[in-house]
Amino acid sequence: MSEPSFDIAICGAGPVGASLALLLAKQSKAPERIALLGRAHQTSSAAQRGDPRTLALNFGSQQLLQQLHAWPTKQAPMQWVHVSQQGRLGRCLISAKEMQVPHLGAVVNYDDLLSSLHQALLQSGVTFITTEHAQAVSQAESVLVQHQNAHVHARMAVQCDGTKPQGTTRHYQQHALLATLRASKPQAEWAYERFTEHGPLALLPHPDGHDLYALVWCNPPARTQFLQQASTQEFEQHLQSSFGHRLGTLQLHSRRHVFPLALHAGPSLLAARIAAAGNAAQTLHPVAGQGLNLGLRDVAQLAQALSPWQADTQQPPMPYLQNFAKARRPDRWLTAAITDTLPRLFATRNPLIQHACGLGLLAMDTLPLARLPFARQLLLGLRA
Repeated sequence: MSEPSFDIAICGAGPVGASLALLLAKQSKAPERIALLGRAHQTSSAAQRGDPRTLALNFGSQQLLQQLHAWPTKQAPMQWVHVSQQGRLGRCLISAKEMQVPHLGAVVNYDDLLSSLHQALLQSGVTFITTEHAQAVSQAESVLVQHQNAHVHARMAVQCDGTKPQGTTRHYQQHALLATLRASKPQAEWAYERFTEHGPLALLPHPDGHDLYALVWCNPPARTQFLQQASTQEFEQHLQSSFGHRLGTLQLHSRRHVFPLALHAGPSLLAARIAAAGNAAQTLHPVAGQGLNLGLRDVAQLAQALSPWQADTQQPPMPYLQNFAKARRPDRWLTAAITDTLPRLFATRNPLIQHACGLGLLAMDTLPLARLPFARQLLLGLRA
């Protein structure tokens, strides 16, 4: 029996890989020649949700997912983002009205988004190969994709799985604690990013309830371990002290989950005929919620770059992949620089730098020329 043969093999069926498959299928004459290799999503109830994460998707990402008919029905829109620094006067407010968009974005459950994407894949014609892991290896005239004691051949491949990229690495000595909170005085469609001396703390409106918030709290590992193991009352006291009373009393509403934080950034072009997108190209600090948004910009630009190649897949794909890698470089490195610098800068113990950060937030709040370019990068990124 002859081996399966595909034009494009996508390794990883998470949000980035699934989105890329849908984008490529829309512009392909033979979507069945696009192979998506990864784990199939298992539908679960809210009480049995497999992944505790919520995702803050900006306006550009929402538009893309709506075009793919993969936007979840359950969402928590964001009209305002309030940025502050604990113990300092500076703050900055970003609003959808000023950015001239209907809303800045929305928060969705990871499982809900993946379910919507996989439902859309059922109608796309893409070939889905269920596997735990897939790795592409470049060959002379093709790519060999190995997966669970089997393999397929493709003309080119894209790594979109959680494999850490090789290149720039920084371990932040911080862990992120994730949880769901209930607020006694919720503010509809407001999101908060607060910089503390230990690390950033984000509270995002939660899609599961109007008075619920998704917490992403970054601290040194020892402090995170203490907060994870503390009693509910003690945890809530420390949280209230760090965040303040803008949302009234904050109560723990879920289990606490912990994830280590690091920067891993590598090339967009891994080898001949093999590109990288999403976490396979860069894994970022969660400050400002840029990780998946940047990954979706990766796949949008990759699909655009490959559009003329898909019209004739007999031609070599490398010139198109090289154009993609070159076009992605400014947006990727600017976003990585922002998310790398902010948590380290604001967490410094140097009082002069702390005051300077507060003044910087104040300047951004009062000067649109300072605020709008930064907000636009977080909202849409650099797009070629």
